[in-house]
Amino acid sequence: MDWSTACPSWESKIVRGESLIPFAPLFPAEAESALKVFRGLRIVDAHGSPTFGAVSRPWILDFVSAVFGAYDPGVDENGKNTNSPTTGRRLINEFLLLISKKNGKSTTAAGIMMTALIRNWRESAEFLILAPTVEIANNSFYPARDMVRRDEELSDLMHVQEHIRTITNRRTNATLKVVAAENETVGGKKATGILIDEFWLFGKQANAENMLREACGGLASRPEGFVIYLTTQADAAPAGVWRQKLQYARAVRDGTVIDKRFLPVLYEFPAAMVKRGAPPLADWCMTNPNLGASVDPEFLAHKLQEAEHAGQESLLGFYAKHANIEIGLALRSDSWVAAPFWEHQSREWVTLESILARCEVITVGVDGGGMDDMLGLAVLGRDRETHDWLLWTHAWLHPIALDRRKSEAARYRDFERDGDLTIIEALPEDVSEIAAIIKRVSDTGLMASIGLDPEKTHKVMLQALVDVGIDEKLIFCIPQGWKLCGAISVAERKIAEGALLHGGRPLMAWCVSNAKVEPKGNATLITKQASGWAKIDPLMSMFSAVSLMALNPAGAGKSFWEKVA
Repeated sequence: MDWSTACPSWESKIVRGESLIPFAPLFPAEAESALKVFRGLRIVDAHGSPTFGAVSRPWILDFVSAVFGAYDPGVDENGKNTNSPTTGRRLINEFLLLISKKNGKSTTAAGIMMTALIRNWRESAEFLILAPTVEIANNSFYPARDMVRRDEELSDLMHVQEHIRTITNRRTNATLKVVAAENETVGGKKATGILIDEFWLFGKQANAENMLREACGGLASRPEGFVIYLTTQADAAPAGVWRQKLQYARAVRDGTVIDKRFLPVLYEFPAAMVKRGAPPLADWCMTNPNLGASVDPEFLAHKLQEAEHAGQESLLGFYAKHANIEIGLALRSDSWVAAPFWEHQSREWVTLESILARCEVITVGVDGGGMDDMLGLAVLGRDRETHDWLLWTHAWLHPIALDRRKSEAARYRDFERDGDLTIIEALPEDVSEIAAIIKRVSDTGLMASIGLDPEKTHKVMLQALVDVGIDEKLIFCIPQGWKLCGAISVAERKIAEGALLHGGRPLMAWCVSNAKVEPKGNATLITKQASGWAKIDPLMSMFSAVSLMALNPAGAGKSFWEKVA
């Protein structure tokens, strides 16, 4: 038997409204037996309490078929033993469904897990619905509870304990538990099947990766087991375990990573459509396959109008939840005016190496705060051919920041994996590494000047720079506060006109989205205080470099390049 979970033609399929599951059920009889159970369950909170079979659209049934049809029962359609080497094993045991809000996700979750509880053969098996909060846990438990209560046969078979959100199969003593996720609640679990609801929220938890590993540990001894992730898109740039899983899922779907045991089903717009701007409401059926059923088109139109009136921040949040459009820069009404242009100026080829190779002159900026702050470095070069400004940034962080700011710890680890952030082991590694990079730039002969924040950075960096041989005459204190507004204005214009290019790195995009403006008279300030103390140090280091580049330092002449050649 051979199959692939990749769906490289997904863009054309989603436009045409076709199934995003690229294969038929591996074991059709097993899929049909599970569908028979699933179709008979009732959706009590829908008008008339219809069964799933009466109202489910094909995409739901396709997904259920894929989950249960991946299990090898070891018998053929006639009940004859097949002597299969995979008997009792689920050949695809990990599933991810990304779908817009209000498409029946939690109710479908309850139906899938009730089907698993009914179909299960293992005595005293555990099935879990894992949710990030008690409220979200109830969203899945209540439909499951009501499915039992509205069916006489299920009421005889199942015992519902509402106070502990548990349903027990009286025949096998198997249980379905709906729990709010914590290390204490999932530790030591030996779950056969796990459904993780609103997975994106786990990306905000610093300990989520370890907690999920603990919850899924039981699958090592249960080859028929499975994990299903159900989620909408995040209300901010994806982070933590959600970002990792989303990137992996896209790679598997696109065929760049081969993983036959993982099935991603992602209802999201093709990237080309999003780059042209938010797709029109008429196209939202692509990410809302239940549009016209559990999703009311008039509701979407009304809420879209409200979000448009409320401003950019509200609109982006609405797009994320109801259209599954990933948020890159979390733009707000008080965002930096250049932020909407930032992503358009990204070029993957802009690296430190390309700046050293292409530019005629370079300025450097360094900015940072206390030990729980980032120390940011910006290298800004002027291209000798186009005269565009090319920007590369990096940041350093002391481990104490991971403890002090636990809400951002998962995001910091993401930036570390991206190669944009270095989490040092001890001081003064950060200062030493920055000095070494600046020395490397200086050794090219292209260095014009170095700008330091006079309040904190100058005091920790000056001696380190002198120690590596940097001429102190090249080092300047860059005034902050209102005195920096000139550099901010220059950066805004360069970015908006397309003359400042950067590498499109996630850390810098995050810093740009964190930046809040504060009007002061005729000046527009960007400060850590105005930004609510969110991390913007690499951005501030960029402004220091910009203030020096705006002085139009002389570039290396023709004789210099002839000498280099």
